Amino acid sequence: QVQLVESGGGLVQAGGSLRLSCAASGRTFSTYVMGWFRQAPGKEREFVAAINRSGVSTYYGDSVKGRFTISRDNAKNTVYLQMNSLKPEDTAVYYCARGLAGAYYYTRSYDYWGQGTQVTVSS
Repeated sequence: QVQLVESGGGLVQAGGSLRLSCAASGRTFSTYVMGWFRQAPGKEREFVAAINRSGVSTYYGDSVKGRFTISRDNAKNTVYLQMNSLKPEDTAVYYCARGLAGAYYYTRSYDYWGQGTQVTVSS
């Protein structure tokens, strides 16, 4: 059983920054694509970012390009999401997930999910 535990969420003013972390259990972390998604109240879960197994290739949703950066440390079984220039519309619960197969921007392409961490951006 794989466990993903997010941390680093909180309340921040618009224009501020936060860094989310997602720690994974297990010995095969480096063999999987990892992704971040978010879900605001009343909205569908939205793709934020993904990173390939080595960390060389990264992908971003249009709404966060140029502001967010995904990275990973395979030695620590951890994936990160650095969020800069935060906006009130970034307010959501942020989830990390382990990629299984398929396009990285679909929720169905991921098999394990963390419990989520709340990010609230005040105006």
